[in-house]
Amino acid sequence: MRRYIMAVAVGAAAVLPSLLFAERQNDEKPVELVARNELPAQNFRDYLTLFKPRKAPEKVEISYTKGWLDQQPSANGDEHFRCLAEALYFEARGESVRGQFAVAEVIMNRVESGRFPDSLCGVIKQGTGKKYQCQFTYTCDGHKEVIHEKRAYERVAKVARAAIDGVAEEMTAGATHYHTKAVRPSWSRVYKETARIGVHIFYKHNYRTASN
Repeated sequence: MRRYIMAVAVGAAAVLPSLLFAERQNDEKPVELVARNELPAQNFRDYLTLFKPRKAPEKVEISYTKGWLDQQPSANGDEHFRCLAEALYFEARGESVRGQFAVAEVIMNRVESGRFPDSLCGVIKQGTGKKYQCQFTYTCDGHKEVIHEKRAYERVAKVARAAIDGVAEEMTAGATHYHTKAVRPSWSRVYKETARIGVHIFYKHNYRTASN
């Protein structure tokens, strides 16, 4: 009898782990992958909205007057904003507001052209320190750049901000050069004139003519 009981106990001990293992398998059901077409109503267009291009800046009604500038909020920005504001101050603060916007546009056009440095500070400081190679006279005229007219600077800073934000209308037809009406540099004879605004004449590079 004792031997019979021992045999039953040994058999039960062998069968019980197998039963427990089978139960664990039933509890741990495999995770099924969801097919792409079974995902909750997601449209491919929904993903494209994540990569929409930036909206074009809304055009602002500009009157191109000092009165309009005075009504605009104070302008500020990064290093490149300050470079443009400084350039407008030393190059065009005595110009009309429209003329200041035109000069700012030339500088912006240079950044985009591929023939000049690709940043505002790079364009404005190009050639600085090299005799007869600076692009903007005030950067190599030997005088320290000191802003004495605070009100004039505040105004051109607002012009710089508007130009960077792209809210002004195009007025120079892609010009990348300009000079005052008081001078006539040699390059003006081979570049194409695009506009005359205030005391400045504006030009863009004419590849066919300039290569002759």
